[in-house]
Amino acid sequence: MAEYIASPATRRLAREKGVEIEALAKKLGRKTIGPEDLDGGTAPASAPSGDTSFWQVDHSQYGPVTEEPMSRFARVAARNLAAAQSLIPAVTHHDRADVSAIEAFRQSLKAEAQTRGVKLTALAFHVAALARSLRAFPRFNASLSADGETLFLKEYVHVGIAVDTAHGLMVPVIRNADRKGLWQIAAEIGDLAGRAQARKVGPDEMGGASMTITNLGGIGGTAFTPIVNPPEVAILGITRTETITVWNGDIPRPVPMVPLDLSYDHRVINGADAARFLSHYARLIGDPRNMLI
Repeated sequence: MAEYIASPATRRLAREKGVEIEALAKKLGRKTIGPEDLDGGTAPASAPSGDTSFWQVDHSQYGPVTEEPMSRFARVAARNLAAAQSLIPAVTHHDRADVSAIEAFRQSLKAEAQTRGVKLTALAFHVAALARSLRAFPRFNASLSADGETLFLKEYVHVGIAVDTAHGLMVPVIRNADRKGLWQIAAEIGDLAGRAQARKVGPDEMGGASMTITNLGGIGGTAFTPIVNPPEVAILGITRTETITVWNGDIPRPVPMVPLDLSYDHRVINGADAARFLSHYARLIGDPRNMLI
């Protein structure tokens, strides 16, 4: 397999422009690519790589259609998602966690939450558990360089929160989540989510996350495969809690369980580590007192 030479800065710029280094090198008949070569090889922002003839269809020949242009926000997101799917060998590990202790704890704090004016959601517990899990498993709190040769291990823990808005998905970030208590995390989730809906989240409040949580629990579903958001190396998906019958010998017990979906970059994380990470995370969720240790 041919080796094409490009600096990390050139590869980063190529990703931003939607240019595939290997395809451009073949086109130019060279093995070395510099930033000056990229302007002539820029692809449309949201165009998939490879054969696009399957998309070149006159849909109106089959019936009435309405055309709706993709917004700039959507085009940028499409480019990033396509690049992530193309470049990252991603795997998704599925597990679930008992949330009966969390729900009981939340109910016991209901009056205090009203007094504080803070909505204490289950997501606050997930942020806290993820922050502590990232401390326990430093390889998940990392980013891979563009050339795949250097792993950056982060000393900070910032958790991204994917927010579904009318203008597209936004991911504001809770900084230093491992140093914050539940009340502060809950307050920041409410504030960031509200301002994201109103498009009032600043650029400095997005980016730099250690890992992102994407929560579909309020909508539905039993599992899904979230796409890793580079330069992060993993992403955690959450879907709707469901009651599962757990047997203790011959005695059945209904237990509320939340499905967990961890997608990860297999270049950095192997399957055994992913299973250990999610098992550790599930233990924290299963008994929130473990977060105090």
